[in-house]
Amino acid sequence: MYGMGQYQQSQLNLKGCKLELAQRNSQATVPFLISNYGYGLLWNNPGIGEVTFANNITEWKNIDTDCIDYWICAEDTPKEIISAYTNVTGHSPKMPQYALGLWQSKLRYRNQNEVISVAKHYHDLHIPLSVIVIDYFHWPKQGDFKFDKLYFPNPEKMVKDLKRLNVELMVSVWPNIDCTSENYNEMNEKGYLVRADNGKSITMTFHGNTTFFDTTNPKARRFVWDKIKRNYYQKEVKHFWLDEAEPEYSTYDFDNYRLHLGRNSQVGNIYPTLYAKGFYEGEKKEGQHNPISLIRSAWAGSQKYGSLVWSGDIDSSFRSFKYQYQAGLNIGLAGIPWWTSDIGGFHGGSSTDSEFKELLIRWFEFAVYCPILRMHGDREPHEFPIDNQVEGTGAPNEIWSFGKETFDVLRKQVNIREALKPYINSCMNEAHEKGFPVMRTLFFEFPEDKVSWNIEDEHMLGRKYLVAPIFEFGKRRRQVYLPFGSRWKDVNNGSIRSGGIWINCEASLDQIPVFERIDY
Repeated sequence: MYGMGQYQQSQLNLKGCKLELAQRNSQATVPFLISNYGYGLLWNNPGIGEVTFANNITEWKNIDTDCIDYWICAEDTPKEIISAYTNVTGHSPKMPQYALGLWQSKLRYRNQNEVISVAKHYHDLHIPLSVIVIDYFHWPKQGDFKFDKLYFPNPEKMVKDLKRLNVELMVSVWPNIDCTSENYNEMNEKGYLVRADNGKSITMTFHGNTTFFDTTNPKARRFVWDKIKRNYYQKEVKHFWLDEAEPEYSTYDFDNYRLHLGRNSQVGNIYPTLYAKGFYEGEKKEGQHNPISLIRSAWAGSQKYGSLVWSGDIDSSFRSFKYQYQAGLNIGLAGIPWWTSDIGGFHGGSSTDSEFKELLIRWFEFAVYCPILRMHGDREPHEFPIDNQVEGTGAPNEIWSFGKETFDVLRKQVNIREALKPYINSCMNEAHEKGFPVMRTLFFEFPEDKVSWNIEDEHMLGRKYLVAPIFEFGKRRRQVYLPFGSRWKDVNNGSIRSGGIWINCEASLDQIPVFERIDY
C-alpha cells in the first residue's frame, strides 16, 4: 500500500500502518492509495477518521458521516492507476518557469529593505534566485490581509526592484482572523468564520485570539480574495503562500467546530483544498496563467488548484530528513505532484553546529532533485522583534550564512539545479498532462522489477535520473540499487553499468549518488 498523502514516519510501504485521517501541521491526509496488486482506491469522505492496513484486514473508519463513498480503479501499472485517478480528480496546471530555480525564505524577513538586500546579494554573487518569500506577521493584525505600511511602505516598488533582479515575490497569507482585526466583525456577522458548537469560537491562540475563516463557504472565499486582490494583487504581488492550511487548531476538537458544509468531523479534511481553490479562482479571474500556491496541507483534488504542498514545521534532524523522503514519495503517489520541504528542517539549526551544516548540505543535495528547491527555516539564535512588531526573526538562512565550506557546496548544487531546469520542466509537463509525480518511487518506473517495490531510500526524478540521498551524519558511502532493464551512467564519475545490481558508491560531502538512465 502506497500513497495516502503525507505522514511523518519512516515507512514508505504503508502495509501494517494505522493512519489518522485528519489534517495537522506536517500531516496531510490525501486518502488515495496504490496497491501492488494493481488497483487504486480513493476514500472519498472528507470527514475525520482512521484507516488500518493490517495483515489480516483493511479497515476504514469515519467518526461522523451519513454515507460511505469510495472509488476504485484497476490497471496494470502504477502509471496507469495514477493517470486514471487524476483524470477523475484533476491535473495540476503547468508549473510556471520562474518557479524551477532556487527559492529563498526564512522566518522571517521583517521589512522591505531586508527583502531587497538579500535578493541583491544573490545577484551580486551571480547566484540565480527565482523566488523570495515574505513570511508571516508582515501585517498589522491577523486577518487584515495587508502589509504593515511601517515596514513595507511601497510594495509596488519592492516588486519592481525584485523583477529587475529576475526574482519573483511570494507573500504569506494566514486564514486566522483576530477578534480585533478590521475585518472580524463583518466576517463574523456574515457567517464567514468557523464556529464552535460549545464555548467561544476561538480556534487558535497565537499572538491574539483568532478564528479561521470558513473556506467551505463560497462567499467567505470571495470576501477574502477581494481583500487580497485590493491589498496585494493590485500592488503587483501575484504569488501566495497559504499557511496554516489544515487549519492548525490550538485544540483539535474536531467535533466541536462547524463549517458551512457541515460539522468539521464530517467535512474538515477538505478545508485546504477549498482554501487553495479560492485563491486559484480569484487569480484566474484576473487573467493570471497557471497560478500556484505554496500550501501546508492538501486533500484529494488539491492538485488542480495549483497546490504546491510543503511538509510543514518539521525539526532539523537526520531522522526528520528521512521522514520527509517518505512523505514526498507517498504524497506524489496520492496524486499531488508538486511537493517541497524546508531544506535543513524548520525548527532549529545553527550556523556554528557542524552536524547541522552537514544536514543542510545533504538536504540541499536531495532537494536539487525534488520538484521545488526551497530554503526555509527558523534558524538559531533568534532575534527579538523590532519596534512594534509582535514576532522576531531567526538567524540568517541564506546559502552564504553557514560558512565558506557549506557555501561552496550549496553554490555548486544551485548550478546543478540550473542545468536541470529544462529537464525538470519536462517532468512538470508530464505532471500536468498525465498526473505523474515529479519525484517517483523506483517501482513507479520499474513495476516489473520486484526489488524496486522494496527500495525506500532511492527515487527517480522523472524517468531519467535515479537519486540516492544520504540520511546519516558522517556517512560517505552507500549501497545503491540500479533497476533491471536499463543501463545507468554514474553522473559523478561517468561509469556505465547495466541494471539489476547493487553497487557501493562514494558520497563525499559535496555530492550524492546520482545515475542517468541512458536508454529510457
